[in-house]
Amino acid sequence: MAKKPREILNEFMGGLQEVGQTNGKQVNAFMHLLQTNYKPGAIDTKTKELISVAIGAYNRCEYCIVFHVFKALEAGANREEIMDAAMIAVAFGGGPSMAYTVTLLKDSIDEFENDFKKDA
Repeated sequence: MAKKPREILNEFMGGLQEVGQTNGKQVNAFMHLLQTNYKPGAIDTKTKELISVAIGAYNRCEYCIVFHVFKALEAGANREEIMDAAMIAVAFGGGPSMAYTVTLLKDSIDEFENDFKKDA
């Protein structure tokens, strides 16, 4: 049985912490790169996360897809925006990108979108 999106996210984050115990400089440098690049600049954070969703789907990187769907939702993106970004990946990546979009990427939205919905 395939892993669930939250399991993949937790595995990735836990792996960063574990590897950081022996390779802290490298992990910290990577995390600093992410923090720096995802700050609002000429492009806002939400748009940067949507670009990352598309790149993750294009590259068929399960950890990237799950992480950046989570971060896109956290940055205020909605289901339609995330799926629209993923369809750009499909335009470049064809069937393999579509396969990841209609499975793991969609499942990631389903799993995480309620984490960021504001109570009405």
